[in-house]
Amino acid sequence: MVKLKWFYLLLALIGLLLPYGALLPWLGQNGMDLPQFLADAQVNHISLFAWADVLISAMTLIVFVLIDGKKNQIKGRYLAIIGTCTIGVSFGLPFYLYLKEAQLKGSEVC
Repeated sequence: MVKLKWFYLLLALIGLLLPYGALLPWLGQNGMDLPQFLADAQVNHISLFAWADVLISAMTLIVFVLIDGKKNQIKGRYLAIIGTCTIGVSFGLPFYLYLKEAQLKGSEVC
């Protein structure tokens, strides 16, 4: 049976690859053009819906990691926050759950 921590780590890896798989081609075409990025992100109501969802989820996750991580003394919890801010919730949440699962089960974090 696959250990839950490895499942979380796999999801974190997928949560890194999928968003960056979409972002990197855009960066290749547009470079670090922040005004264009913001314009493209606001192109219609669906994209605004998605961004609002992501921002609320990210803020919620950061607060959760700060509180739960301190309560359970999860080592590396700030890496999950950094990952949430630089990659997204799709990486930050499963990575934090990986860290927590690995630590609470007394195993090494890879």
